[in-house]
Amino acid sequence: MKTRTKPVLGVLLALLTAASIAVFTQGDAAPKAKGCYMGRYRGDKVVHTDAEWKKTLSPEAYRILRGHDTEKACTGLYWDNHKEGAYVCAGCGLELFVSKAKFNSGTGWPSFFEPIYPENVATRPDHSFGMDRTEVYCPRCGGHLGHVFQDGPAPTGLRYCINSAAVSFIADKADEKR
Repeated sequence: MKTRTKPVLGVLLALLTAASIAVFTQGDAAPKAKGCYMGRYRGDKVVHTDAEWKKTLSPEAYRILRGHDTEKACTGLYWDNHKEGAYVCAGCGLELFVSKAKFNSGTGWPSFFEPIYPENVATRPDHSFGMDRTEVYCPRCGGHLGHVFQDGPAPTGLRYCINSAAVSFIADKADEKR
């Protein structure tokens, strides 16, 4: 009986830890990230049907990530977030940005001057609505994140303008206590 108790307790502890992390980091209003993928992106893809994405994502996250929409300025959960931590894709959990690269752009959307790793975000031309912009999307799940502009601060001169509903925030351990 003792040999069975240890593995069962280990599994239960792992499940409780994962559940408490998911509840703490997500919050009620935050989009749900499916398993965080911290570190450099290595090329694996997350592929779902449209029905699966609708089931997995909140309506707002689906509208933005899959429908290439944009939330209204100053309405997103993270545009005025000043906590230390990481921003991950709400669709697949890929680590995208860290708070050290976040700055107040005055636009009403979370803005960053660089991604955590260059390969963790992808870009492509976007000519929608008669504008010439550069779309930023997740290379892992293909979710629309926002746009990048060349009017950001040093050291890059870039402004990654990201929709709050397209990301989830994971607070640093030290910032959780504040």
